Amino acid sequence: MAATALVAIDWGTSSARAFCLDADGSVVAQRDTPLGVRHVRDGRFDAALAKLIDGMPLGLAPRIACGMVGSRQGWIEAPYVSCPASLVALADHLVQLPFDVLAIVPGVETRDVSGTPDVMRGEETQLLGAVAIDAPSVLAVLPGTHSKWARVEHGRIVDFTTFMTGELYAVLLDHSMLGRLAGHEPGRFSRDAFSRGVARGLREGELSHDLFGARTLSLAGQLQSDEVADWLSGLLIGREIRGARAWAIRAGADPSVVHVIGRDTLAERYALALGDAAILSQRITDHAAARGLWRIAQRAGLLNA
Repeated sequence: MAATALVAIDWGTSSARAFCLDADGSVVAQRDTPLGVRHVRDGRFDAALAKLIDGMPLGLAPRIACGMVGSRQGWIEAPYVSCPASLVALADHLVQLPFDVLAIVPGVETRDVSGTPDVMRGEETQLLGAVAIDAPSVLAVLPGTHSKWARVEHGRIVDFTTFMTGELYAVLLDHSMLGRLAGHEPGRFSRDAFSRGVARGLREGELSHDLFGARTLSLAGQLQSDEVADWLSGLLIGREIRGARAWAIRAGADPSVVHVIGRDTLAERYALALGDAAILSQRITDHAAARGLWRIAQRAGLLNA
């Protein structure tokens, strides 16, 4: 096994992933754990870090992390870098813990047309790892509890916008009348119901009204109980795509091709929904965060140190 040149950690709210990277930036070891920020008790991040990387081939390699570990609820709060946010800006604003235990990547902030702030932590690193540094113009989506759509140009995050699609879906299923209608079997996916929901979401309409369609379609016998969850998922993702496409067009970006950054089934659903919207999707699944952390560490001179 090649020697570890960098220990890179994608430390989120629910989980943490650690990577050992060699001198070429290739992943030589990886560990996924449920040691997200919300699971760290009494601020014992040092103990959580030790558990996370225990037994990995660390050597004397420097360590760098991104994500919610740098939030106000994390180990130490790292500042936000304003858009357009470049690789250089992120590297220049790393926050070092005492004794060089860990370097933490800052988040990124922007403001929408109304002046309301928007923020990301962790996604900035994935974006700069997934998109080629010399790419002239890329529109990307990172599906999740809070999905991020971003415009990246020549290694800079020019702007982004957030949709709470995943969280809204969970709330509807767990705490609404619509959720009580859903008899969803884990692992089962109704492509037809999902596409019907996407089609409804892509059309004009008021979301709070359209959501009620899950009930009325069920009453009319046009939606079975085991299709409700997939229909709702399609509706919400379709409405997100509609909003994000309009956002991109207002900024002068080309919404005909979207990079989908993610390796799970949710990313697959976004790719399907984009296809239903006649938008070409390009999947990026391999170690985007690890690659981004490598690029930031390289720029910051951590590897030379």
